[in-house]
Amino acid sequence: MSSAAARWLDNRNFLGILFLIPAAAILLVFLTYPLGLGTWLGFTDAKIGRSGEWVGLDNFAFLGGDPVTRLALFNTLFYTAVASVIKFALGLWLAVLLNEHLPFKAFLRAIVLLPFIVPTALSAIAFWWIYDSQFSIISWALVKLGLIDQYIDFLGDPWNARFATIAANIWRGVPFIAICLLAGLQTIPPSLYEAAALDGASGWQRFRHVTLPLLTPIIAVVMTFSVLFTFTDFQLIYVLTRGGPLNATHLMATLSFQRAISGGSLGEGAAIATAMVPFLLAAILASYYGLQRRAWQQGGSDK
Repeated sequence: MSSAAARWLDNRNFLGILFLIPAAAILLVFLTYPLGLGTWLGFTDAKIGRSGEWVGLDNFAFLGGDPVTRLALFNTLFYTAVASVIKFALGLWLAVLLNEHLPFKAFLRAIVLLPFIVPTALSAIAFWWIYDSQFSIISWALVKLGLIDQYIDFLGDPWNARFATIAANIWRGVPFIAICLLAGLQTIPPSLYEAAALDGASGWQRFRHVTLPLLTPIIAVVMTFSVLFTFTDFQLIYVLTRGGPLNATHLMATLSFQRAISGGSLGEGAAIATAMVPFLLAAILASYYGLQRRAWQQGGSDK
């Protein structure tokens, strides 16, 4: 090996770039290129089997006046907001509970992870049976208890379908938040809780003034991922409802697929997908500026 090559290999900056090249190539091929191609298609009238021509903002202007697209946007925002808030509340409660000294704690943590590791399509099929208009176990139990007189049409009524899909998303998403927050809780030194208890702080005060401030950076990251995953949800909705009834559960992702693949309008579907990007960026910025106010390192100052 020549002396010049040896000097390059001893250079930390060069080695860092060298090791990043494979990951950068993968991101370029499987992320950057599809994103760029989808954005470009959103400004064309491309159809399946035809490349299409540049039409500028025509697709976006049409989508702005399309009632189905506006309904899908409302559904997506409503679905994301309600599911994310409930998932965070349940996930935080579950994380605090699992952080206590419980019997069979390792087994309980494994059980909690099950909804998250089960494939989404299988979860959706299970909920499809749970919500079935004739064989629903929920409706059967409520009828036997005398709480209702007839079976609930979970997936046939627009608002019932919205809340049914949100419940399925919550069931699947809570374990991710709980396990991530549990990992954050275990990084908090027990001495801080002992000092707070000696100062006479109650359990709620210890949670509010010790746990939450130190958990804020983890919450920011976890909720960012949770919002992104929920906003772009596709599999659960597509398997469970296909966007029905009456487009009541169509999200931006499912509508984009329907218009581009099932309907053949690649340009229109790509425009819907492109229109999702500003909302995703807004979620990331809200997390960064609204939640991540404290330095990551212990002893860091507030931002």
